[in-house]
Amino acid sequence: MEHVRQQPRPMDPSKVALFVTLVVVAGAGGVWYFWPAAEAPAPVITAAPAVVPAPANQAPAHYPVPADAAGSAKPLPALDASDAALAQSLSGVFGAKAFAQFFRPEAFVRRVVATIDNLPRRSYAQRLSPVQPVGGLLLTQGREDGLTLAPGNAARYAAWVKFVEAVDAKRVVDLYVHFYPLFQQAYVELGYPDGYFNNRLVQVIDHLLEAPAVQGPVKLVVRRVLPEFADPALESESAGRKILLRIGPENAAVVKGKLRALRKELVERAPAG
Repeated sequence: MEHVRQQPRPMDPSKVALFVTLVVVAGAGGVWYFWPAAEAPAPVITAAPAVVPAPANQAPAHYPVPADAAGSAKPLPALDASDAALAQSLSGVFGAKAFAQFFRPEAFVRRVVATIDNLPRRSYAQRLSPVQPVGGLLLTQGREDGLTLAPGNAARYAAWVKFVEAVDAKRVVDLYVHFYPLFQQAYVELGYPDGYFNNRLVQVIDHLLEAPAVQGPVKLVVRRVLPEFADPALESESAGRKILLRIGPENAAVVKGKLRALRKELVERAPAG
């Protein structure tokens, strides 16, 4: 039997893709109400150059935000005072226990926006993730030229995948739509004064849905200190797509299925034009 080793994870992004299904889900569906505004200072979030540009001579696609079913019955909190609202609503939708287990409530909207914006890039800031780390170390087996991602590595994400699979896409999008102005404000503050966060959200979902699926052993190599994908094409993929590669094809299929459901809710319910 081959020895299975725990490797330090390069950035263990499972917590995000599984949250891009959640933050592109839960964030795309932020659920909120209120919480003490000054629990923790908001993280300093800076923007990087935009990624995944539209093809030459083609304007970026525009995805209008669906109509707000809740209307204006409930006033929105200020962005800097929205953590309590988010915590209360997330707890109500996902359960208080799940919320405490999976989420980071501080500066939640800004964390969601920064994380989603960075998933198509080569890397992202873990400290800005809106969810808790999955925990554990990357599991590998074999050595040197035979080093691969261990089949058991996918089990590390079992709780997250189960959580993601149970997400009600419609309910999440309803909440996202109602609180969309907060996401838009955070996106503008991130460095996109003329940007539109809903466009970016759908764009990132599409980017993740096109992630390659690798069947069979995923070969790794240690070029410096941490394991990398031996295939240069895989190693050059974005941070978000690498998440889907690391969590295993079966888990990735569940995540992609939820992303498709979210995209459908976002696009098909949007007003024409």
